Amino acid sequence: MTEATDYRPLADRIRPSDLDGFFGQAHLLGVGKPMQQILDSARLHSMVLWGPPGTGKTTLARILASRSKAQFLSVSAVLAGVKEIRRAVDQANAYREQHGRDTVLLIDEVHRFNKSQQDAFLPWVEDGTVIFVGATTENPSFELNNALLSRVRVYVLKPLDLKDIRKVIDRALADETHGLGEMHPQMSDELRDRLAAAVDGDARAALNLLELATSLASDEGCVITSAILLSVLSGGGVRRFDKGGEYFYDQISALHKAVRGSDPDAALYWFARMLDGGCDPLYIARRLVRIASEDIGNADPRALRIALDGWDTQARLGSPEGELALAQALVYLACAAKSNAVYKAFGEAMEDARARGSLEVPLHLRNKPTRLMRDLGYGKGYRYAHDEPEGYAAGEHYFPDGMEKRQYYQPVARGLEIRIAEKLAHLRDLDKQHRKLTGKDS
Repeated sequence: MTEATDYRPLADRIRPSDLDGFFGQAHLLGVGKPMQQILDSARLHSMVLWGPPGTGKTTLARILASRSKAQFLSVSAVLAGVKEIRRAVDQANAYREQHGRDTVLLIDEVHRFNKSQQDAFLPWVEDGTVIFVGATTENPSFELNNALLSRVRVYVLKPLDLKDIRKVIDRALADETHGLGEMHPQMSDELRDRLAAAVDGDARAALNLLELATSLASDEGCVITSAILLSVLSGGGVRRFDKGGEYFYDQISALHKAVRGSDPDAALYWFARMLDGGCDPLYIARRLVRIASEDIGNADPRALRIALDGWDTQARLGSPEGELALAQALVYLACAAKSNAVYKAFGEAMEDARARGSLEVPLHLRNKPTRLMRDLGYGKGYRYAHDEPEGYAAGEHYFPDGMEKRQYYQPVARGLEIRIAEKLAHLRDLDKQHRKLTGKDS
């Protein structure tokens, strides 16, 4: 092992310098794939590498620089600012003057730079002073400004699958130069597979946990036992969930769409994934209330009450009792009859309200609490629905004067809305009969 005074994490010590030791990302590095074409031509361009932690973004940037015989510089957006960027640019200019070669400038966690800091790259990216490589775990569409995005190409890196994570583990255990091989650690295939499954596609996490397990095993003949691995994984492993970033919104989107698609099993899976990742159950409770109105509506009005009851239970009892109530509400919503008729009707009404301005309330619909208002005709001619046959003032007009009657709400032929549609159709028939009798088009 490397001496403590010169310690570097295992993931850094065994970082591959070429593609022979690089695992995963076949969609980018396979024959004829985009990144392989760059490596074959040795002609680099500025880019953003977007993917989860531990997928090889930094390593890939180093390999690209090496294959192109370019200088490699790295700056962390967590620790650096424009001053450090300018220093790197000065190094790039000096390197080109001395060697006539390019410089690859890796900006790790580039999403941490604000928009003005990102603008600082533009002149040097534009004139080719540096080959800009941004590494990010966040969606570039949201975190990078348009000026920078227009000058780079985005490559999406995927989490490593179990087979590739297993290769990373095996390589570290066998490497006697920089890895763990000099300690001759023993670890069964079963435990290697268990470790690979626990890290959720993150090679760096696998190596960090493996190094910790090896250090714990050094007092036991360097045999990594099930008990040692269990103690290392006691934190629950690694889950890709960031409570507000890309994975968060992807997962809540999947949950919502599973409910809308009437799949209670998939809805429960995404619910469990989000809870496992640390999501606040009350956030999910709020989304369930939204779903009850947006996707179920009056096809099953009980859905809204059940969603609110789930929210209330979670707020009163907390976890885990409240989570079970939310699961119950989730399953009910997924199985309920679906209608977005109210959602669509509300949207159309809002569009009319914004587009038509402040149309006056018709006189017959106005409130008349004072004598002056009554003298001005407020409320005159209003027909009190309860005094009309069937409790309905047939032919009455409730929209502003000069605005045609609109029919925003179109019930669907599912659930309770079947009956609602029948009722509305009957009332419209009464309106038609009234118009025939009175000769009015109102």
